[in-house]
Amino acid sequence: MQEVKKKHRFHMPSAFTILFIIIVIIAVLTWIIPAGTYATDKAGNIISGTYRSVASKPQGIWDVFMAPVIGMVGDKKTEGAISVSLFILVIGGFLGVVNKTDALNEGISSIVHRYKGREKLLIPILMILFAIGGSTYGIGEETIAFYPLLIPVMMGVGFDSLVAVAIALVGTQVGCLASTVNPFATGVASQTLNISPGDGLGSRVLLLIITTTISIIYVYHYASVIEKHPEKSLVYHQQAADEKRFAIKVRSDDGDFKMSKRQKAVIWLFGLTFAIMILGLIPWTNLNSHWTFFDSFTKWLTSIPFLGNLLGHDMAPLGTWYFNEITMLFLFMSVLIMWVYHMKESEFIDAFMQGMADFLSVAIIVAVARGIQVVMNNGMITGTVLHWGETGLHGLSQSIFIILTYIFYIPMSFLIPSTSGLAAATMGIIGPLGHFAHVSGSLVITAYQAASGWVNLITPTSGIVMGALAIAHVNISIWWKWMLKLMIYLFIVTCVFLGIAAVL
Repeated sequence: MQEVKKKHRFHMPSAFTILFIIIVIIAVLTWIIPAGTYATDKAGNIISGTYRSVASKPQGIWDVFMAPVIGMVGDKKTEGAISVSLFILVIGGFLGVVNKTDALNEGISSIVHRYKGREKLLIPILMILFAIGGSTYGIGEETIAFYPLLIPVMMGVGFDSLVAVAIALVGTQVGCLASTVNPFATGVASQTLNISPGDGLGSRVLLLIITTTISIIYVYHYASVIEKHPEKSLVYHQQAADEKRFAIKVRSDDGDFKMSKRQKAVIWLFGLTFAIMILGLIPWTNLNSHWTFFDSFTKWLTSIPFLGNLLGHDMAPLGTWYFNEITMLFLFMSVLIMWVYHMKESEFIDAFMQGMADFLSVAIIVAVARGIQVVMNNGMITGTVLHWGETGLHGLSQSIFIILTYIFYIPMSFLIPSTSGLAAATMGIIGPLGHFAHVSGSLVITAYQAASGWVNLITPTSGIVMGALAIAHVNISIWWKWMLKLMIYLFIVTCVFLGIAAVL
């Protein structure tokens, strides 16, 4: 009997493998690229025109395997990722506790139920909610649970499965495209550049409004067309099969959709947490020297006898917060939600630890990616690469630089699909290049996020995209065809936005 040979299909390696391969390649380059360095000012910023050659320091096997370790804890040349990794773990625990209450799921379900008979209004309402979730805390995989609910509802009122997929998938990823304080994108990138995640918040909010509006109009227009002409649906050929496949009865008015008072309280605390984080990260006194309200309030509060001791005299006023403070915020709010929801201590610990476990890979990948910068810095080639960039940028306008940065990050987002890994791996080089081109670090971060979010709308390496399409039984080629115009619109709008923002 002849043995049947199995065909070995190519599988995209994980982000960990890709990043480690890059570390090895960079280590090899330290043997080839001349070493050099720049002078820096007191704040640690590179001073243009001060490049000088230094003795070569090639990196070996020891250095390659030490790179992720130093990437986490840091050394004299490279700041460690421990603060942002810990923040990622704690926010994972926070989300684990919130998910344990089922408040978010019930909240979305309650909205769907409330708009029964007016399902078309759900398109802008839910897309805005999903966009806010993507922009603030990178919601993605969590939306998988909503597709079995949204698909039968949207199909039942004359739309198709593409509309249902777009509401959650486009909503969340456009939110990630214009991340405001997303810890896995904005947070990691900002920490790499040693700037506050609140820097550039205003422009990112504007980009979020613009791109979300365009996306809502696009989805709403398509839904309106197929409502009148069902045959124009791109999945019309499988309509009968879909109707049979998704013949799921939506829960009726039996109270199943009613949120408990405790769940409503959790939703309010959830929103309040992100509101406080945003207020804490915005550098108020830098925006206006007279905006000292939070400084004055904190000073007054901590000076009150007993209350000041109870709260702690080292309280940092809103507007001066960084990763330590926002990590503390999410830890505190996790405990507060436990008390408000009357959660048992054992349930809280299990939920918090499970939430941390879900984000462990993200926290570690930041350190592995930071290892790339460790090898470059210790191999003394970072300065040389920056010098080449400084020379190449000579005479290049700010608008051209930021648009090229955006375009550069598009293929990089395919290569490294992890937003955290991509930021930690590249921002240490691209950020200083922006400094040479007189482009702010916050705008470089916006360009990187926009490219990553744009790619994650269609990339087959994304579990979010493939998972959503699998549930809806939509072929990815159909999804690409449906998304083509929207991708072009978003690309053009983002380029224009970045070009204008660079010169303002």
